[in-house]
Amino acid sequence: MTAPLTETEPSLTPVPAGTDHQTKGDRFTSFDPADFHPPVSKDEDWRFTPLRRLGGLQDGSVESTGRASVQVNFSGDDASSATKRVFAEELATDDERLGRAGAPVDYAAAYAWSQTSSANYVRVARGAALDEPVRITVAGAGEGVASYSTLVVELEEQAEAVVVLRYEGSGKHSDNVEFVVGDGARLTCVVLEDWNRDAIHLSNSHIQVGRDATVRHTYAAFGGEVVRAVPHVRFTAPGGDAELLGLYFADAGQYFEQRLLVDHSEKNCRSNVLYKGALQGEITAGSTDKRTPDARTAWIGDVLIRPDATGTDTYEKNNNLLLTPGARADSVPNLEIQTGEITGAGHAATVGRFDDEQMFYLRSRGIPETTAKMLIVRGFFTDVIRRIPLASVREQLEQKIEQELHDTVL
Repeated sequence: MTAPLTETEPSLTPVPAGTDHQTKGDRFTSFDPADFHPPVSKDEDWRFTPLRRLGGLQDGSVESTGRASVQVNFSGDDASSATKRVFAEELATDDERLGRAGAPVDYAAAYAWSQTSSANYVRVARGAALDEPVRITVAGAGEGVASYSTLVVELEEQAEAVVVLRYEGSGKHSDNVEFVVGDGARLTCVVLEDWNRDAIHLSNSHIQVGRDATVRHTYAAFGGEVVRAVPHVRFTAPGGDAELLGLYFADAGQYFEQRLLVDHSEKNCRSNVLYKGALQGEITAGSTDKRTPDARTAWIGDVLIRPDATGTDTYEKNNNLLLTPGARADSVPNLEIQTGEITGAGHAATVGRFDDEQMFYLRSRGIPETTAKMLIVRGFFTDVIRRIPLASVREQLEQKIEQELHDTVL
């Protein structure tokens, strides 16, 4: 796939790949995989990722490739109506509407870009306020088969929409996703990693937030063997507001990684990040079965406040709950502030097991241990789930958690 005929992130000064730079926001970007080296474990951005389990998806050495299915559904428009509000089409690889929110920052993302012959483009018309969600489903190409895709979702000025992006099926999938949110627009987006257990997914996404625009982005990971999501948020004008919520539940043999970057370069913008994860995984003592490693997650949250981003208000938090032995969560919040004229900035991260005081309180009131554990875990995720405006998605996530709890603590 060739690079689009537009310059991306013109306010940033690229530096050659592999060299040091002052901020993570100034990372080198390119649509050409030849400008990067394939990931290795000593790379800072890949040091947590189990590269051997990716099956060559990270460096293009996969044995077989296929085509992912990308379906866009919206029931709120009459196809023949002159007042159509949602438009879906495939774009040529050199279309100027591609690459506006951001470009690949590593070999895996650039290689995925190069392997797609077209991009799926969804546009919500200026001033449209959708009363039904736009549902986008990406299905893998089949067990052991690699696939690639590029998706761009654009909300024009003053548009309002809920977008549900769901990944399902089997296979190895690598993709680039862009959300372009115009001035005054309001995007609520829910990303569901609902893969079959064998799936591997590498996702590189960019969210561009316009003047006085609002983004509510929720990420949920339950399925897949190895899932690595790298979302970048960039403000292009003052007054933007971005909230990034996430929840994940990793079982034995699963690895989930989220590596976020929120780049504040404009005045009076706000961001709030809240991710919560639960993990359970245990290998029987003396077992020689290496196909079922421990549950493992890694969360890296980078927030950058540039010198011109006065009036910024930002906070990020990641909480992890370890339910059993054989579970490990790495949590690395990073906050870089280049101006003192901000409203507020902070971060927090925790990794821990069941709260003994909570357990004692519930048990002392006659609640069985298993039931008490389930109540604690449900309450742990409530902060995230209650903020999702779509009732059907809330119910789906609650059911997923319920099933995980039955498999874990019962």
